[in-house]
Amino acid sequence: MQILCYSLLPCLLFLLSTKFLLHKRKKRNLPPSPFALPIIGHLHLLKLPIHRTLDSLSKKYGPIFSLQLGSYLAVVDVSSPSMVEECFTKKDIVLANRPHFLGGKHLLSYNNSNMGSAGYGDHWRNLRRISALKIFSTSRLASLFSIRREEVNILTRRLNSGSSHGYAKVELRSMFFDLTCNVIMRMVAGKRYYGEDVKETVEARIFREILKDFIGYIAMIQVGSMIPILQWVDFTQDFKKLDRLNKRMDMFLQGLINEHRHDRERNTIRMK
Repeated sequence: MQILCYSLLPCLLFLLSTKFLLHKRKKRNLPPSPFALPIIGHLHLLKLPIHRTLDSLSKKYGPIFSLQLGSYLAVVDVSSPSMVEECFTKKDIVLANRPHFLGGKHLLSYNNSNMGSAGYGDHWRNLRRISALKIFSTSRLASLFSIRREEVNILTRRLNSGSSHGYAKVELRSMFFDLTCNVIMRMVAGKRYYGEDVKETVEARIFREILKDFIGYIAMIQVGSMIPILQWVDFTQDFKKLDRLNKRMDMFLQGLINEHRHDRERNTIRMK
């Protein structure tokens, strides 16, 4: 009898999930979509490259269609500029929020409280105001122009040295990555961590390791975010890895903050 119950349980879950998804679809009056599997929805359809997958789906279901990504609903607009304009003008506040994924909870978002992951509201608007004044203002960007110019010059010299003896094949992705990281870190901490001319230090090595792991988790689809039931059992140990990475990032950034405070105090003493 017990074996029979365990055998029927998956079938029962399948029927309940299917009924739930169909009921939710009818109730919301959603755009057309492919047939959704129970629990995972349309996750099985998302194959790389994603933009080609979405394009092929739009040819079959129209310029606007819906996808059920686990527990999250997504409405995809591939080839309707007028609808995109309406979404980002007339309906922008309605669509301003975003789902809370595990990365936003564990990776420098402090439980989805930074500007990139916080929900739309007073807190988010305050963060945007501070960013506009302190980071993206015209005067602030102009004061940091020399950093961007120096890093571009370094990249230009690097490209020139690589082709000094004639035509040469160059992999630009890694070079642009180095450029971006160095510009950001020089603006934030006044330090460079990438490039052939960078002195190899423990700090530089740790930063590169942390950033590599961080990008890996950002790019990885967090199945636990899409299917919350999987969060109960951490099969792949992703949650523990995210927690360890977050602690390493906190320690590294706190070290930069402490160093900045020490330098500022030392400069204040000299001025006195």
